[in-house]
Amino acid sequence: MRQKRVVVSHYGGPEALQVIEEARPEPAAGEVRVKVLAAGVAMPDIMAHEGIHPETPPVPYTPGWDLVGVVDLPGPGVSRFAPGQVVAAMPIHGAYTEFICLPQRELVPVPSGLDPAEAVSLILNYITAYQMLHRSAKVKPGQRALIHGAAGGVGTALLQLGHLAGLELYGTCSLRSAPAVSELGATPIDYQHQDFVAETRRLAGGGVDAVFDPFGGAHLWQSRGALRSGGRVVGYGNTTTLRGEGLGAGRAGRRNRLHGIPIYLLYILGGWVLPGRRRVVPYSIQTLKRLRPALFRQDLITLLDLLQQQKIRPLVAQRLPLSAAREAQELLERGGVIGKIVLVCADTRT
Repeated sequence: MRQKRVVVSHYGGPEALQVIEEARPEPAAGEVRVKVLAAGVAMPDIMAHEGIHPETPPVPYTPGWDLVGVVDLPGPGVSRFAPGQVVAAMPIHGAYTEFICLPQRELVPVPSGLDPAEAVSLILNYITAYQMLHRSAKVKPGQRALIHGAAGGVGTALLQLGHLAGLELYGTCSLRSAPAVSELGATPIDYQHQDFVAETRRLAGGGVDAVFDPFGGAHLWQSRGALRSGGRVVGYGNTTTLRGEGLGAGRAGRRNRLHGIPIYLLYILGGWVLPGRRRVVPYSIQTLKRLRPALFRQDLITLLDLLQQQKIRPLVAQRLPLSAAREAQELLERGGVIGKIVLVCADTRT
């Protein structure tokens, strides 16, 4: 019994991704072998094979933060899952494969009848959005929010969930993506040709209550300028700082995982000590999952229920076969993707 799996053989560009064929893994005690139906493609996957993401494993490794699949073979001692049951998981790496063995505690049941490509979009993107809105920013109906990268995977999730929460929404995006952002109920702001701080303050009558910023670095402090008194910038990435130390730096291998943390802490402190009560707060889905795994499970179940009720509808930008993992990452890195790119190991169209 053979399977295909994507492997990052060395830190570098998309050429580092290779598809290998090997024997299917066997589950150990307490593990479940899952046949992967859909695996999400995300910017952390790209940053990991460049060697610059804090969650970068040693090479060789298999990328892939999130997956939806079918229980194929329960291992010894597994009692909660049976063959044929649809499940979701966020292993952080390892999802770009046809079969994966995971501890049963990592699996969350998925209601029957859902599109696996849409369901997998909930795991990284929508949980990030949901927890930032409700656990970090603690938004209330009628408040205003600015979403950076509003047309992307997390951005579109924030727009949909923010609309459900009764927020007035603004989103930075390219001119090409503006129609999609408008369709999701937000006022688009062209970050390439407009000063997003000035434009946000003009449109929102003095500023917003929350800003969601995936870029990190000095961009966090810029985002703080769009807040009204008492508002919060939720930072959920450090792309600008980390990629500044990326491949262009001419150094091979994994980068310093703590790079950019001191300036991040300085911004957080500044938000507390400077007048105006405009805070900068960090968010990390993997940290919260490790510290509060029950919250992760609870929030994913809530989101799956919203999907089943058709109250949310993840935007699947493209469905590509597992063998096209390199192409998928190249598409994402070029930018302009609206929604989520998903790798499929079977035909998942409903």
